[in-house]
Amino acid sequence: MTTVLLVRHGLTATTGHVLTGWTPGIPLDDRGQAQAAALAARLAPLPLDAIVSSPLERCQQTAAAIAATRDGQQVITEDRVGECRYGDWTGQPLKKLVREQLWRVVQSHPSAVTFPGPGGESMPDMQHRAVAAVRDWNARLGKDATYLICSHGDVIKAIVADSLGLHLDQCQRIQADPCSLTVIRYTPLRPFLVRMNDRGGGVDDLMPRADGHARDRGTAQSDAAVGGGSGGADPGEPANGRAGMMNGASSIPAGAAATSGRPPADTRG
Repeated sequence: MTTVLLVRHGLTATTGHVLTGWTPGIPLDDRGQAQAAALAARLAPLPLDAIVSSPLERCQQTAAAIAATRDGQQVITEDRVGECRYGDWTGQPLKKLVREQLWRVVQSHPSAVTFPGPGGESMPDMQHRAVAAVRDWNARLGKDATYLICSHGDVIKAIVADSLGLHLDQCQRIQADPCSLTVIRYTPLRPFLVRMNDRGGGVDDLMPRADGHARDRGTAQSDAAVGGGSGGADPGEPANGRAGMMNGASSIPAGAAATSGRPPADTRG
């Protein structure tokens, strides 16, 4: 099975205040640099077959911090995991955008949204290109691969929704905080959402197993853990049968939606 680590970029000076979109020259601030360094240290024990990043500076810097701990491993730029193209909304303060009629559509019916103005992208088109990029990288790197994609909040939420078989309209139930880690394992039958919005867990459960969790063992790797499984505590359990809590992060099989007890989702880039 192919394991994909989805990392949102760290904080910038505009995160949560301005819809930055594809605005150039928005680097990580001191907080974001510290977040990236902490995540890099947390992921350091985990071998990565590739580090893929959005072309935008805040993602490139986050990915570079992770690559810096890996003896010269290079960051590969992938435009398809770049931020949603927000058109005329780009660079606008969120407190202004929240008064727009389109804001409520973004919140409740994102599959109907095309952002206004030249270059404005539809949210379904954004999801399509991002999911296609993940599938292409899965095929390129192979079924034994573990790799990382550094991207943006709305993009990660759209990929997670796809992995769970959710309609895009449900993506606003998903949270992707700055420098959070989301992990999806893709098997021949279904994806498994192993972690979502993890901001502090270890990586022991993501390491290649001595019994070769990535080797093809028929349909077993695609089977859900009936009854919930042991969270990986039983060495004889199929590697994907890790439902429950792992290092403080939830494991969610495809087809089950997760909700946070936080306020309604915003479009925050």
